Amino acid sequence: MSDDRNGSPASPSGTRVLALANQKGGVGKTTTAINLGTALAAIGENVTLVDLDPQGNASTGLGIDRSRREYSSYDVLTGNCDLERAVQATAVPRLTIVPATLDLLGVELELSPFANRNFRLKSAIAEYVEHTTFERASGYVLLDCPPSLNLLTINALAAANAVVVPLQCEFFALEGLSQLLTTIEHVKQTLNSRLEIHGIVLTMFDPRNSLSTQVVSDVRGFMGDKVYETVIPRNVRVSEAPSHGKPVLLYDLKCAGSQAYLKLASEVIQRERRAPILSGAP
Repeated sequence: MSDDRNGSPASPSGTRVLALANQKGGVGKTTTAINLGTALAAIGENVTLVDLDPQGNASTGLGIDRSRREYSSYDVLTGNCDLERAVQATAVPRLTIVPATLDLLGVELELSPFANRNFRLKSAIAEYVEHTTFERASGYVLLDCPPSLNLLTINALAAANAVVVPLQCEFFALEGLSQLLTTIEHVKQTLNSRLEIHGIVLTMFDPRNSLSTQVVSDVRGFMGDKVYETVIPRNVRVSEAPSHGKPVLLYDLKCAGSQAYLKLASEVIQRERRAPILSGAP
């Protein structure tokens, strides 16, 4: 089923839809989603983060208590509400979020009868951008995927212009990356011909650990310029911030983790300026 044959709407051309995905857990995916979104907002972009992980850690990490999640990404995918109604403000100016709830655990079964089940999120995002005051020329929609290949991840990859891949600096990094690249290529061939790898961000880097340095070298050797120059260090302030319901940029702006995410946000924007195809341009 290709996106063209299915007739699902393409991503609106002024808005960049980036899926943060890795089938392996514990790689800093949600931490990157929260803090990349915050960093993009801090440098003037309007950002909506869609939490697609039933654990809802991105929502918690941005201070959205479970009691406040009246509408969620589950409601958007099942058609109970449109995306605009599910969007909530956060403590970060210009950063909004569509929270997640445990209801997402059952969404695959609920959507299985629908022919357009792989494109529910894509349609919702297109409608959101078209019918709201979201600034298309400078807007980002970030999709925080669960750490598995299921209908939620497929919806994200079908909706995205490109994929940001967080990759932990540890022994099995390349093995997990190879599996993800296969998945992305399959989705590109069957559901979303426009899908690209935006970049690979190396996370939890410890310069005192020779293995971390070796992983950086190996991944750069394997993927070349697809790897961002910015490396996210292992940083205690980054780990502490979610327990306070804050991104690390609000928790401690001056720490090494915050500064790294600001650099990553700048690099994301610079890459799109060099390669307009990533921003959905024809």
